[in-house]
Amino acid sequence: MSFLLDSSIMVTSQVLFFGFGWLFFMRKLFKDYEVRQYVVQVIFSVTFAFSCTMFELIIFEILGVLNSSSRYFHWKLNLCVILLILVFMVPFYIGYFIVSNIRLLHRQKLLFACVLWLTFMYFFWKLGDPFPILSPKHGILSIEQLISRVGVIGVTLMALLSGFGAVNCPYTYMSYFLRNVTDADILALERRLLQTMDMIVSKKKRIAVAHRTMFQRGEVHNKPTGFWGMIKSVTTSVAGSENLSLIQQEVDALEELSRQLFLETADLHATKERIEYSKTFQGKYFNFLGYFFSIYCVWKIFMATINIVFDRVGKTDPVTRGIEITVNYLGIQFDVKFWSQHISFILVGIIIITSIRGLLITLTKFFYAISSSKSSNVIVLLLAQIMGMYFVSSVLLIRMSMPLEYRTIITEVLGELQFNFYHRWFDVIFLVSALSSILFLYLAHKQAPEKHMA
Repeated sequence: MSFLLDSSIMVTSQVLFFGFGWLFFMRKLFKDYEVRQYVVQVIFSVTFAFSCTMFELIIFEILGVLNSSSRYFHWKLNLCVILLILVFMVPFYIGYFIVSNIRLLHRQKLLFACVLWLTFMYFFWKLGDPFPILSPKHGILSIEQLISRVGVIGVTLMALLSGFGAVNCPYTYMSYFLRNVTDADILALERRLLQTMDMIVSKKKRIAVAHRTMFQRGEVHNKPTGFWGMIKSVTTSVAGSENLSLIQQEVDALEELSRQLFLETADLHATKERIEYSKTFQGKYFNFLGYFFSIYCVWKIFMATINIVFDRVGKTDPVTRGIEITVNYLGIQFDVKFWSQHISFILVGIIIITSIRGLLITLTKFFYAISSSKSSNVIVLLLAQIMGMYFVSSVLLIRMSMPLEYRTIITEVLGELQFNFYHRWFDVIFLVSALSSILFLYLAHKQAPEKHMA
C-alpha cells in the first residue's frame, strides 16, 4: 500500500512537470510557429518531466519523503527512461527530421535515419575511450556505461555555461564596466548616420539620372549582348564622366557603413539606458550583486586551479565542511548534523531552481536565434537532448553537495562511476571557459570605445 501511495505521488508530480514543459513549449518556444509534429512536443515535455523528477527525488532524499525502497525504484525507473530517451529516441528522431528536410532522401528516409542514428551511436560509444569512465564489470547497455558517457557531455556543457556565466554576470550587472556615453556622443553618431544616408540618396539619384539619360539616347534598347557587351557596359562612361559600376560600388560600401552606424547607435542608446537604470535603487542592487559575483568568480577560479594542480576532490559536502570549520574556529556548541541537513536542503533547492530557470532562458534565446519553420523540429530535439544531458550531469555534481548519509541511494543507482573524474573534468573545463570569457569580454570592452571614436 505504501508503494502504491508513493508511486501515485511520483506519477502526479510527473504529470505536473509534463504539463509545465508542454506549456513552456507552446507559449515560449513555438509561439511564432505552427507545430505539426506532436511527437516533438511529447519528447520535449517527457524529457523535461523526467529531468525535473530526478531533482525532486534529490529533495526527497534530503527530506526523507517516500519509503526508501520506493525512492530506489523510481530512481532506477527515471534513469532508465531518461537514458532511453537521450541515447535512442531523440538521436533517431533528429536524424529522421534531418532526412525529411532533404527531398532526394524522402523515399528512403527511414533507412537513412537509421544510418544517422548508428553513426551517432558509434561516436557516442567511442567517446568513452579517452576518458577513465569504462567499467568492464558492466554490460554494453548497462546504466553505468550509458550514464558515464552522457555525464561527460553534460558536465562539459555545464562547465562551459558556468564558466561564461560566472564572468558575464558581473560584467553585465556592474556599472563599472559601462562606457561613459553622453548625449553628445549619440548625436554625433546619429549625425554621421544621417550624412551617410544623404550620400547614399545622392549617389542613387546620380545612377537614376544616368539610366534616364541612357534611355533617352536609346542606349538601353540598343544595349550590346554577349560577353564583350557586358564588358563594354561595365567600362563605358555615361553622362559625362559618370561610371555606373564605380558609383554602385560606392553605394554598396555606404549602405554597409550605414548598417554598422545604425547598430552602433542602437548600442549607444542601450548603454545610455543602462547608465540611467544603474542610478535607480534596483540598478544599485544589481550593481552590488555584480561585485558579489565578481568575488565569487575569482574564488571559483582560484579553487578550480587549486583542485586541478593538487588533484583534489572534496570528500565532505561544502555546507557540512563550512559549518565544521566555523564551529571549531569559534569554539561554540552547535548541532552540525541537524543544521547541515537543513542548509543543504536550501542550497540544493536553490541550485536546482536556478539551474532549471537558467537553462530554460538559455534554450529560449538559442532557439529564437537560429530557428526557422523547417529546422524548428530538429532544433527543439537538440535542445531536449542538451537539457536531458545537462540535468543528468547536474545529479552527478549535486551529489557532492549533499551530506554523506543522503548520497547512499544516488550512489547505488548511478553505480560504480568515477565521480572524482567528473568533478576534476568540470574544474578543467570551467577554468578554460572562464579565462576565455575574461579574454573575450576584455577585448570586446576595449575595442568598443575605439569603434565609436573612429
